[in-house]
Amino acid sequence: MKISIRKKHDEMWKKLMRVGEYTGCHQKPERSFFYHGYQFPVCARCTGVIIGYLIAIPCYLLFGFHKKLSITGALIMFADWAIQQSKIKESTNKRRFLTGIAGGFSIMSIQIKILSMIKNKLFS
Repeated sequence: MKISIRKKHDEMWKKLMRVGEYTGCHQKPERSFFYHGYQFPVCARCTGVIIGYLIAIPCYLLFGFHKKLSITGALIMFADWAIQQSKIKESTNKRRFLTGIAGGFSIMSIQIKILSMIKNKLFS
């Protein structure tokens, strides 16, 4: 019984990893979270971006668009990436995750605002 459950988990994990690959994530194990021995299908930063996307939708509906907040969040994620790329300081998965949330929130907020503006132009 335990073996078949593990096999089902393995099959589901393989499918999720393929989905993660389609998102464009590099899926590097050293930059990913693990749960019960299974690597997340996307890295820590992409996990944060996805969560940021999900947080942005209700926040936009409740509070509207905040230009400065959206630009700041995107810059925070970009700065962490740039510092890591230039080898000034190695990022951690926790920092990648948190800056991913900020960036994802910002990107989704900007996308919703643009779509809202297009909708208003077309239907007003």
